[in-house]
Amino acid sequence: MSKIGIPRTLAYFVYYPFWKAFFEELGHEVVLSSPTCRAILDDGVKEAVNDACIPIKIYHGHVLDLVGKVDWIFCPRLVSVRKHGDFNTETFCPKFLGLPDMIRQAIDKLPKLLDVRVDLKKGKDELFQVFSQVGKQLGNGVDEIKRAFPIAVKAQKNYCKLLSREILPHVALEMLEQNCKQIPQETEHDLKIAVVGYPYALYDAYINAGLLKILEKEGVKVFTQDMLSDKTLDRQARSLPKSMFWYFSNRAVYGGLHFMKQKDIDGIIHVTAFACGPDSMVDRMLEIECRRHNSTPYLSITVDEHTGEAGVRTRIEAFLDMLRYRRDRDEN
Repeated sequence: MSKIGIPRTLAYFVYYPFWKAFFEELGHEVVLSSPTCRAILDDGVKEAVNDACIPIKIYHGHVLDLVGKVDWIFCPRLVSVRKHGDFNTETFCPKFLGLPDMIRQAIDKLPKLLDVRVDLKKGKDELFQVFSQVGKQLGNGVDEIKRAFPIAVKAQKNYCKLLSREILPHVALEMLEQNCKQIPQETEHDLKIAVVGYPYALYDAYINAGLLKILEKEGVKVFTQDMLSDKTLDRQARSLPKSMFWYFSNRAVYGGLHFMKQKDIDGIIHVTAFACGPDSMVDRMLEIECRRHNSTPYLSITVDEHTGEAGVRTRIEAFLDMLRYRRDRDEN
């Protein structure tokens, strides 16, 4: 049995249930890095290249947090997870593609990396082939892998079902961990706001300075693009002359477009990481589209290693005050 380390950031917020179920069914122990904190950020900033965005810097910090605690670190080379876009060119950010190489060059005394290449454009059986390679690297046999794979797929589907019931990922992950099937009772809210962006910025409370918690305390019902099905999201591509090249960028744009068309959504917040080239285009596209869709109230929150809760809270409170004033004015 091996200890498999998984950094608690980047694709963790999307695929962790699958990864965890697969490794544990093979008989290995999954070790998560600690939740993001100042120490992890500072360590990541020291080790990462200067021009990296904050999510990549934080990933380095999470890897460092696992050094000395595990036998392997799962660091997949995410290339593509579907055929989409012009000539099926949709891919992940270039830093995702080169992440294992960046980690190897930056961090000393690194455990062995499980850096399998994930490119699902190759066919419907490619995911099984990818994780067959992973299992064999860990010393597992074909029969063990065949048994573990469908269990992992089921775990991922259960996670997606929870998200579709308007449950945020950190709550859904906790429910799966505790095998809890009871949906948490909703608190009262007077506003509905869609928060879109890359999942590792949306759901990491340290990166976004507690934005989701601030909204919750302010009595806001939060919706994100990850609560929508792929079919619902991809339907929005028809309203654009061209899709973007990046998977997470398209999901953020499509999610924003969907929520703009919902009459009960009071406003849209886009969480964007400073120094992220693709995200700067996402932000501009969403701003333009909001103006086209009956001037949907739009707020962009840019985060980096210097972002503090006080600044985010001030902007959020001002945005909510404006939405409530606008609602009260229209009702009177």
